[in-house]
Amino acid sequence: MSSLILIRHGQSIWNLQNRFTGWVDVSLSPQGVAEAQQAASLLLDMHFDVAFTSSLLRAQDTLYEILKQNRHCQQYLRIHEQNSPWYEHFTPDQSDASELKIYVSEKLNERYYGDLQGLNKDWARQEYGEDQVHQWRRSYTVAPPSGESLQMTATRTLPYFSGQILPHLQQNKQVLVSAHGNSLRAIIMHIENMTAEQIVDYELSTGAPHVYKFDRTLQIIDKQILTGNPGFYNF
Repeated sequence: MSSLILIRHGQSIWNLQNRFTGWVDVSLSPQGVAEAQQAASLLLDMHFDVAFTSSLLRAQDTLYEILKQNRHCQQYLRIHEQNSPWYEHFTPDQSDASELKIYVSEKLNERYYGDLQGLNKDWARQEYGEDQVHQWRRSYTVAPPSGESLQMTATRTLPYFSGQILPHLQQNKQVLVSAHGNSLRAIIMHIENMTAEQIVDYELSTGAPHVYKFDRTLQIIDKQILTGNPGFYNF
């Protein structure tokens, strides 16, 4: 049996300020750090075989808060998935086997919000109209100016999921992914066979781990959304 743990990063500074963030590399807010620490306490005893995160610090910082508290992770090795010979240029050693491998990829980045990045969402509604901003935010196919739609986000995220993450699940491993609301919604849409209409209304709370368990045929046999109770909602 394999497990996939998906977590949206804790609240960021721009979440707190009600601004469109996208690929702008903002930090976690104090509440976001607390949310990451709460998630860490919920995942304290879970063993991870491999981890994935985006290239943005808010997702990485959430991941590291989880790993700092985890009872099974003593050390880790970041693998930068970039086309540069400078990364990963080292001679492997037997001690590397005990390190948790963390794969860092832009493919897991948040949806790119283009010209909206940095704008206050309330100001955008006044400037462009409530209906237009709602369509930019919630339509599956409509992209904001110079940005990505959720469909475009899925187009870059899902091949990465299938090529890099899924093989670990096929090997019955426990996989942790710390990323963003829209890149994770693309994955959830795929593994839960949701329609475009269903996924646009699906909300992921910051810092709340989604834990999926799969059988040997990679069919979901259990889903839990861990909360601070620490309770969960069953699938």
